[in-house]
Amino acid sequence: MAILNNIPRKIMPSHPGEMLREDFMPDHGLSTSDLARKLCVSKQTVNELLNGRRSLSTLMALRLSQLFGNSPEFWLNAQREVDLWLARKNHKRELAGIRSFG
Repeated sequence: MAILNNIPRKIMPSHPGEMLREDFMPDHGLSTSDLARKLCVSKQTVNELLNGRRSLSTLMALRLSQLFGNSPEFWLNAQREVDLWLARKNHKRELAGIRSFG
């Protein structure tokens, strides 16, 4: 049985690019160029992702999961958490005006 956590986060979740930059790349001794080459994408694409200026796509999630041996869902869930947090923050007033049926 899942435990619901309805308490809103105060700080933004880690962007997938931050996770790559801080955890995965150092663990594997990868530079931005190395990662781009291994993922078969441009260095600019990787740089934008690492700096949070690009959202993680489903294809990139597949590429990363293939490279690091984890699931694409791992990467997509991280991006989803960032997207939801930003949407809640940026549309707080608008969302507050919607009344629930429940």
